[in-house]
Amino acid sequence: MTLVPRPILTDGATHPAQQFRNLVSDLARDNEGVTRGTDLKVTQLSTPGSSVQVSSGTGLVRGRYTAYQGTYAVMNVGSTNVAIAPTGGSSRSDMLIIRVEDKEYEGNIDPTTGEVNYFQIISNVSSSATAIPDGRTGIPLARIDIPASTSTITNAMIKDIRQVANPRRDRQLLTFSPAGTSTSISNSNGTFAYFSTAPGWNIAIPAWATVVRVRVDIAQIKYSVAAFIGQLRATFGASLTLQPVILDDNQTAIRRAVAVVADTLTIPDAYRGSTQLLRPQATGTTGNTGTVAVDGSSTLIADIEFFEGPR
Repeated sequence: MTLVPRPILTDGATHPAQQFRNLVSDLARDNEGVTRGTDLKVTQLSTPGSSVQVSSGTGLVRGRYTAYQGTYAVMNVGSTNVAIAPTGGSSRSDMLIIRVEDKEYEGNIDPTTGEVNYFQIISNVSSSATAIPDGRTGIPLARIDIPASTSTITNAMIKDIRQVANPRRDRQLLTFSPAGTSTSISNSNGTFAYFSTAPGWNIAIPAWATVVRVRVDIAQIKYSVAAFIGQLRATFGASLTLQPVILDDNQTAIRRAVAVVADTLTIPDAYRGSTQLLRPQATGTTGNTGTVAVDGSSTLIADIEFFEGPR
């Protein structure tokens, strides 16, 4: 029978495990990996030794034995230590994975008494490997690049190769129109200043975010007095700064142009779950004789998108 005759969940019916695994696969959009960016992270022991530790967390492992094997939901509660064999006279790379061995498809582990999923070391993989090198059912967590004659594993040897199965994303599109003309920025010494009538945006950063892509548009920026040469950038909180772009206008009198600055930034731990100010600023550089400002005819646009990844 090719069509499973009792769809999940039909009252009074029984359903094979495979059907539930395929439900997990459907709900996970057929993706696999850890659930959150902090799940199943591999680190050195508190006192480095011949093992590593895997943190608490959950994940999704797609079965690879048959096309409709489905996806397994795995979980580690508490920290688990995994032994790493020492190296001899040459270096070696090992891969630490979480493995699923379901005897319905392979192996002979009795799920009533044995460990169907477990941490496994694949020894002597490529020093650039980020995926399991064969067809076994599992997800990679870390590659451990061990120097020759080494038995103590430190964080410097551990390469995080986890993937988040269904990473979260959050995008915000914000606008602002100044009520009046800002104080003109007219220096030539490379010292950045904020536009006085553009206070910026207070951005709430999700607790799960690891990376943010930011774009700030000024439509339009106002040049005046003389030719302007300088830069535009934006600050995000006290420690993050978007890469500056050049402002270069060799005209005179009043004229306008669209200016854009954008960057991809890594979110510091201290920023997660906090609110930080995003605000554009400009400066004149050597040789500048003009001024730049925003006014009531300008619109400022902030496009911010947060992404979740391993951390």
